[in-house]
Amino acid sequence: MSLEAFHLIRLIQQQSSLKGDAIALEGFETKAPWDQVSWEQLNKHTNKLASVLIQLGVDVQDKCAILSQNCPQWTCVDLAILKARSVVVPLYPTNTLEQAQFILEDSDVKVLFVNDEQQYEMACRLQALVPMIETIVVFDDSVDLDYTKQHFHLYSLLEDDFLIENETNEQFEQRLVEANLSDLVTLIYTSGTTGDPKGVMLDYRNFASTISQHDEILDFTDQDTSLAFLPLSHVFERSWTFYVLSRGGKNVYLQDTNRIKQAIVATRPNTLCVVPRFLEKVYSAIQDQVSKGSKVKQGIFAWALKVGSRQFDVTQGRAKGTPFLTWQHNLADKLVFEKLRNALGGKLKFMPCGGAALDANVAAFFHAINVPVLCGYGMTETTATVTCNTIGNRVTGSNGKPLSGMEIKLGTDNEILIRGETVMRGYYNRPEETVSNFENGWLKTGDAGEFDEEGNLYITDRIKELMKTSNGKYIAPQRVEGKVGCCPFIEQVAIIADAKSYVTALIVPTFESLDAWAKEKGIRYESPLELLRNSYVIEHFEQRLKIMQKELASFEKIKKFTLLPNAFSIEEGLITPTLKLRRKNIYATYSKEIQAMYQPI
Repeated sequence: MSLEAFHLIRLIQQQSSLKGDAIALEGFETKAPWDQVSWEQLNKHTNKLASVLIQLGVDVQDKCAILSQNCPQWTCVDLAILKARSVVVPLYPTNTLEQAQFILEDSDVKVLFVNDEQQYEMACRLQALVPMIETIVVFDDSVDLDYTKQHFHLYSLLEDDFLIENETNEQFEQRLVEANLSDLVTLIYTSGTTGDPKGVMLDYRNFASTISQHDEILDFTDQDTSLAFLPLSHVFERSWTFYVLSRGGKNVYLQDTNRIKQAIVATRPNTLCVVPRFLEKVYSAIQDQVSKGSKVKQGIFAWALKVGSRQFDVTQGRAKGTPFLTWQHNLADKLVFEKLRNALGGKLKFMPCGGAALDANVAAFFHAINVPVLCGYGMTETTATVTCNTIGNRVTGSNGKPLSGMEIKLGTDNEILIRGETVMRGYYNRPEETVSNFENGWLKTGDAGEFDEEGNLYITDRIKELMKTSNGKYIAPQRVEGKVGCCPFIEQVAIIADAKSYVTALIVPTFESLDAWAKEKGIRYESPLELLRNSYVIEHFEQRLKIMQKELASFEKIKKFTLLPNAFSIEEGLITPTLKLRRKNIYATYSKEIQAMYQPI
């Protein structure tokens, strides 16, 4: 089938005409009327807003930005901009004024959409700094606007009394007809761990190809519900949202990520995109709960996981089943697994997982309890997924096999090189950097990898992040951090090893778990810092690290650590909006603490 048949806007228009009153978008804990949006309303709203944008002077392929948390309005605006044949520039709601200004100036944005009062205040400051911004539109209708400027509430633009000229309606219809696969859909600025962000140019051909290829490997139907938990400003959740809607599914939006437990139980999704840190937290919380149970309960849990692992190998064709194993698995499911799955809504068909390497023990746990985690590999520059595990091919530790339309080979230093129709057009306004990121037509990823005999891809490390100790040993930091991060007492960890004689770590504890442990042990303290300096607490972490690092080689193990009272935050520039560590900034901020760990005793 031609890729023209997978043009994103035409697919969504088809679903709108087919599904009518069925719910397309739903906001978890969102006020009416945006708590539920039907397919008919979605089509009506996006058509009207597209016409409004045209009437306001937004031309073909002009840029419009969205600065907001996840919500149904986000996607309505996204699709409306695309129906106007314009280009969407997503901003993270955690972006600083300076970061947002850079992106808006670099992309020549004309219209800025924001959600709440705080973002509107920031938008006004940005408009003063970036003269290209002609219009600001606010989702929250309770926000007081400066009507002396071209500022609007979203609802006011959608009302019937906001009249659209006949000429504008004709332009809108013409733009829909003339839309093609070469049009840009979006500029997504990579947050990056170093340097200024670069605008990745993705077009309709990129998205058409990824939709077509996902159809071949995923069982997602128009009766399924997806929970949008990761930020829509990131390529992973955004491209997945496009896939969900193109297939007629319902998309539920979570604005406050701290409410993820409640949202999963309430919405009972069939799928949601996750990052490894989410799964590590679920895993560590369950392990912590089990450790507090009786010896009998611990024994049953350990037995159930062994049974689940054996049954998983049977489902994957790697072992032969027996009637006795089936009986054991049914019992384990009733006693243990069903309760765990119900805590995750009870209806999960699969969870796409990406963004970083998932620890093998964590992956094995979810396989054993029959919650299919489908680890994949991709980048903003590849419209997300390049390789992916499937229900029938889940290989623990791997990122699965390439999608049908993707070519992968290994270059110098085993760098992963990619070619295919989902690969970006290039970086906006950066022709030299675009050229330098390709090698004879192959995208250079900066990631090192290897394949097994079955063709599954394993990410060995980020080439630029590979650390070399003064003893000549290479350390893959994400591997060490992934192992240690599974501890229920550790919230964040950054290791130090480059040009050092041994590995050290900066550790941010999970204070909720640590506080409960301290009370249990009768440890009193006046401040978090006093707690972290307590000798019993330090000894506790030493013991936990011994357990978590059992599978690591001696030269990889953390020898010394410093407990930090404050988390690595986006605001301080220590992590990216996708929670990747900005190592250079972390090392500079905590240079004294790092230096102290290498002082002779």
